[in-house]
Amino acid sequence: MGIRKNIRYPSYLEETYPFPAFYRIRISYPRPRIEDLTESVAEAVRPQLAKIPLKSGDRVCVGVGSRGIRNISEIAAAVCGEIREAGGQPFIMPAMGSHGGGTPEGQMKILQKMGVTEEKCGCPVVSSFDVQPIGDVYGEVPLFYAKDALAADHAICINRIKPHTKFKGRVESGVMKMLCIGMGKHQGALTYHTWALKYGFYQLLVEMGQAIGEKSNFRFGIGIVENAYDETMLIQGLGVDELILKEELLLKTAKENMPRLPVREADALIVQTTGKEISGAGMDPNIIGRASDLMEDDFSGNFRASRLAVLNLSEASKGNALGIGNADIITQKIYDALDYEATLMNILTSFSLKKAAIPVIMPTDEKAIQAAFTTVGPVTPETVRGIIIRNTLDISECWVSQGLIDELRDNPMIEILEKESLKFDTAGNLLL
Repeated sequence: MGIRKNIRYPSYLEETYPFPAFYRIRISYPRPRIEDLTESVAEAVRPQLAKIPLKSGDRVCVGVGSRGIRNISEIAAAVCGEIREAGGQPFIMPAMGSHGGGTPEGQMKILQKMGVTEEKCGCPVVSSFDVQPIGDVYGEVPLFYAKDALAADHAICINRIKPHTKFKGRVESGVMKMLCIGMGKHQGALTYHTWALKYGFYQLLVEMGQAIGEKSNFRFGIGIVENAYDETMLIQGLGVDELILKEELLLKTAKENMPRLPVREADALIVQTTGKEISGAGMDPNIIGRASDLMEDDFSGNFRASRLAVLNLSEASKGNALGIGNADIITQKIYDALDYEATLMNILTSFSLKKAAIPVIMPTDEKAIQAAFTTVGPVTPETVRGIIIRNTLDISECWVSQGLIDELRDNPMIEILEKESLKFDTAGNLLL
């Protein structure tokens, strides 16, 4: 179902808009990175395996999530290799809550697309949604844990440590979160998000994570930190007895190395593509400065834009448009690509209902950008403060309008490159 193609707009939107000149800029962030992934994994895993201790023939469940982690297939394969070297028998298990359309088959397909396969890792991949209750916290919040993991002698999980898109705390998105949501499958994810409305997202994360670590066969996590270019910069083992302390330190490192937009405020931010593989929220609130639900923490201290327009939904999202509610304007392309059932499954599990709200729909990229620029008040094209980014993962190169360029000239981290005029094809798609 689409909107009428011949809809009438206010006269100023029917006219050709004199878009300002844009400049392509390059932001140079610090770039620490790992050169030898296999050796780094070995240094992280071997001390943890020695603490278990791992006996010959022990089965080890390795939980792998759905997040877009650089080098995840290589890291997972190296982890499984270390387990085999120590005498264990690893197997991979999807640890991703309700992703993949909320089905075991969908989650297997996600792992396959990520390159986490039996052939790559040298071990079976097992996927089901069966869970077992293993206790509770606060006397009423049940703890669920995957039966596949419990059937093993030991369980571990691999995840990236990064700022969360909903809340702030000592630990946010990482191994502790995967214990509550990923290792608990869909039931664990639903339980956490339901009871977090009563106890708080951070508070419940800590309580559930610690309790699951104590009551299950979980032994350690592999925490990954990426730099501003989404390259692996740190891999560390986090034992169950030191999880919060180590994850807190890794989160601090992740925040220090995350990318940031070149200014703190703009009239309009144009995001070319949103998608689930880009961020759990489609667009990372830590970048765009927006989280739509009142129950979520305020991210506007990171960045603030009066208008936010989004032009495309990534193909990898398979129609899951979670997060479009954070935008003011979307295109007809996004609306047509929307799979509301897939979006609904994710929304109802996370309870972030407003992230599925449908913003203003404009017929083309050109009209979406025009609407963003012309609804911010009495601002001329020459002075409008506009930024165009590919997505919230890829902002080291972006485009800024001439109204911002003087502010950026003396910034040593910013290289101002060629001057651009916004161009559109005959269908109104932005050509950048």
